[in-house]
Amino acid sequence: MSDTVDPRNRMNELTNRQWLIETKSFWRSQAEDDLPEWLDPELLEQFALWLADKHGEERAGEMMGQVAGSVMWSKAPPRDKLKATHPATFSERDIERLIRLFTKPGQIVLDPFVGSGSTLLACAGTDRIGIGIELIDQWVEVAQGRLEARGIAHRLVAPEEAAEAARAGTHALVHSDAGSGLRALPGECADFIVTSPPYWRILQKRGSKAERERVSKGLPTHYSESEADLGNLADYDEFLERLGDIFVECGRVLRVKQYMCVIVCDFRHGPQFHLYHADIARIIEERSPAMQLKGMTVLVQDSKNLYPLGIPYCFIGNIHHQFILIFQRMD
Repeated sequence: MSDTVDPRNRMNELTNRQWLIETKSFWRSQAEDDLPEWLDPELLEQFALWLADKHGEERAGEMMGQVAGSVMWSKAPPRDKLKATHPATFSERDIERLIRLFTKPGQIVLDPFVGSGSTLLACAGTDRIGIGIELIDQWVEVAQGRLEARGIAHRLVAPEEAAEAARAGTHALVHSDAGSGLRALPGECADFIVTSPPYWRILQKRGSKAERERVSKGLPTHYSESEADLGNLADYDEFLERLGDIFVECGRVLRVKQYMCVIVCDFRHGPQFHLYHADIARIIEERSPAMQLKGMTVLVQDSKNLYPLGIPYCFIGNIHHQFILIFQRMD
């Protein structure tokens, strides 16, 4: 990118390179290499070595992150070939972190939009039992393939068999739309729900650089062509209402006093910027009064590609963070 101010730039005196950095959806209040003045670098290094010796390098790194900063970073492992076929995935490491926070070993974790199977893999990696519901044939096959590649025992079951399979200690993959799959489950059968719902129609946007990159690799650019796919609904309000129906069922199958985490990011559709996380929080609290919003965590995704979306004409931000909405069933 150019290191001079573009002559077409009527907005500021930034070079395109400088402008690009400012479009990130999160800003740090200090330079990455800077530490607070009160932190002595030599003492900090000694402290880091002591933590690594006592707790291991991975845990020490997490603990040092809390010393030097307060942002929860998303550290996604490399995507395997099957996972890479899905157009909207999340990191198993992030899900594992949430599972460890909100459950104990042996408990049942539910994902009504399991997609490529990441939640089931995260359950296997944390000694929990997963139930994953997925509508689209292709993603069911991908999820099965990923589980089989890692030698993770699981069953493809009918919705009404999922809870029994999970209670018996077997990961259950359900081929069904989320609403029907949830309605077939008994009440209070899940100890934790974690999911990332569809992003309405944004994956169907044409002409973006991200879409062209996936097309060039022969990868799908959206979930499916199915009429039952919520991502294909034309009206945003109808989309939210249908999601509300699903979250009502989530509240029914979650045990009392247990938690649900919904991972979402905001998005643009045409000229409109949608505060999707706020809309999700509103629809869940309106439709499921027992599900109380307890807080929100910002999950920074600094490894995402950075695109010059509006440069040099206008501001269009790069969305490089997600929100983890944390609900608890109160009664």
